Amino acid sequence: MQQTPRRRGRPKGMKSVEKSSGIQALDRALDVLEALAARDGTTLTELADYLNQSPATMYRVLTTLQHRQYVESNPERQEWFVGPEAFRLGSAFLRSTNIVERSRSVMRDLVVRTGETANLGIERDGHVLFVSQVETHETIRAFFPPGTRAPLHASGIGKALLSTFDDERVEAFIKTAKLVSFTDKTVANAEQVREAIRQTRQRGYSFDDEERTLGMRCVAASIVNSYGEAVAGISVSGPIVRMTNTKVSEIGQLVVEAANEVSRRLGGG
Repeated sequence: MQQTPRRRGRPKGMKSVEKSSGIQALDRALDVLEALAARDGTTLTELADYLNQSPATMYRVLTTLQHRQYVESNPERQEWFVGPEAFRLGSAFLRSTNIVERSRSVMRDLVVRTGETANLGIERDGHVLFVSQVETHETIRAFFPPGTRAPLHASGIGKALLSTFDDERVEAFIKTAKLVSFTDKTVANAEQVREAIRQTRQRGYSFDDEERTLGMRCVAASIVNSYGEAVAGISVSGPIVRMTNTKVSEIGQLVVEAANEVSRRLGGG
């Protein structure tokens, strides 16, 4: 007798899962990992207060994650940190795309040619997610470790990616995005966003002029794949004392060349 094939997917009778009806323990464990990832060491009490949970509950979650090496602790400082297994899982995301691998040597060359830090970022949920960085040896430098997020409207890579959006997508972004102002130079309203996009398209590169952090500048350009789609952005960041007005245009051309080279390696450009 031939059996009816079982359907894959949700268990029978299960409706769309909202956060409130998900797996609470798993949700709590992920909250813990995200909280630890955003901090350089956190005590049990600080974590419990931040997540509005009891210390006993947080300790059970932490020790479970520690057993699997997703978190680790420093007994002397009584602090908890993200562990090596979490890094291994995160690395799997980077392996899913060859952008990081194809851009690495280009970024190193960009650091040599500009003397400043080179960054690589992709768009995720209305933010730039930094996935790679090559640091300059200068004492004062920009620092965007992999995993750091920045708003599209207030970062060089973000504005470079916004410049590749069609008009409909730009207006949708403006309508829904929270255009938070970080400094008095932040692009923080609809007209400023449109003007920044216009200038980026005209120059070929974007310019973040102390818009996220006072004293720091960033120049970026978009990277495209074999379909001509913008899939990432590459940038150079540094202090305003070194990235002067004259040097910004020079660095801009080098960043565009770097973006074009990575695009070529991806089959685009």
